[in-house]
Amino acid sequence: FYLWPRINGDDQTFAKSLLEQQNVSVLPGSYLGREVDGENPGSGHVRIALVSTLQQTVEAADRIALFLKGQAK
Repeated sequence: FYLWPRINGDDQTFAKSLLEQQNVSVLPGSYLGREVDGENPGSGHVRIALVSTLQQTVEAADRIALFLKGQAK
């Protein structure tokens, strides 16, 4: 139902940039955790909900892959 990948960098910046560049919305992991001893266990992750149709999910995955290729440059 959800994917919980680790991303490089700030999860909030990643989610915002993905939405701006590829029109794909993911939730920053830091929004789902709370700080414990000065650390948020959700930081550095995003939550991807697999709730759309198969066709929409595959299209979003393709857009995420394009986004990640652009990040690697």
